[in-house]
Amino acid sequence: MKKEIFKGMATAMITPMTPEGVDYDVLGRFIDFQLENGINALVAVGTTGESATLTPEERKEVIRYTIDRVAGRVPVIAGTGTNNTAHAIDYSVSAARMGADALLVVTPYYNKATQNGLIAHFTAIADRVDKPIILYNVPSRTGCNLLPATIAELSQHPNIAGVKEASGNMSQVVELFARCGDDIAVYSGEDALTVPFLSMGGSGTISVLSNVVPRKAVAMTDAFFAGNIPEAARLQCEMLPLINSLFCEVNPIPVKAAVSAMGFGEEILRLPLTKMSSPARETMLEQMRQLGVRA
Repeated sequence: MKKEIFKGMATAMITPMTPEGVDYDVLGRFIDFQLENGINALVAVGTTGESATLTPEERKEVIRYTIDRVAGRVPVIAGTGTNNTAHAIDYSVSAARMGADALLVVTPYYNKATQNGLIAHFTAIADRVDKPIILYNVPSRTGCNLLPATIAELSQHPNIAGVKEASGNMSQVVELFARCGDDIAVYSGEDALTVPFLSMGGSGTISVLSNVVPRKAVAMTDAFFAGNIPEAARLQCEMLPLINSLFCEVNPIPVKAAVSAMGFGEEILRLPLTKMSSPARETMLEQMRQLGVRA
């Protein structure tokens, strides 16, 4: 098996903002909070980080800042995917030069691609960098499903080391494990399915949940890898109401509200995203308090 980029829980971080731009003071405090609570890796400028509405300069600067702030304490995974292969190569080469430990590259969205097109797209990126790439399959957002047979073919590339699988289709997930074996690390992109993924041989989760409860989320994967499956399952079930709240509206709307309530900056999103609705917000905040979060 290729070397795992991380094992356990990686936070797909929010990007704190002010009306003028990225709030780097809050981002620094938030990174410190994650590290102090034992997170295993951090993802900068993924979907949860509002990559779609950051400028190209902001995307690169948030990645650079995160790498510098983390200073090698955990792997930093840079979100570098777009639906334009040339742009994805540019972002990936830039992040690799800055010192990112790995790259998270989503399937092309809107214009989509055939499976052959996906192979060509990811291969073109992987050929230009010397860092491990995590493929990202999230068809509910992209309209494009990266199939297990395609992942199996891509896994033969020396620079393609992992996949974040967020199709929500467990039959597809089982086929992925059956086809790929030890050729690629498989990470859940669904917080509600962390323990089921691990039971199939998954390496961990790239998580929205751990923005809010990093220590408890890490405790779940730690329990599983230590062989305490009942405790991992208990924690999965205990956190499920909060997980559901974090996805009751389009991500990252709820998680941005959650971390703002925790004291990490203003609840500012860029259009077309808007603030969380009031009834759902109150439910989520109560679920956070039940898990010991001050909000």
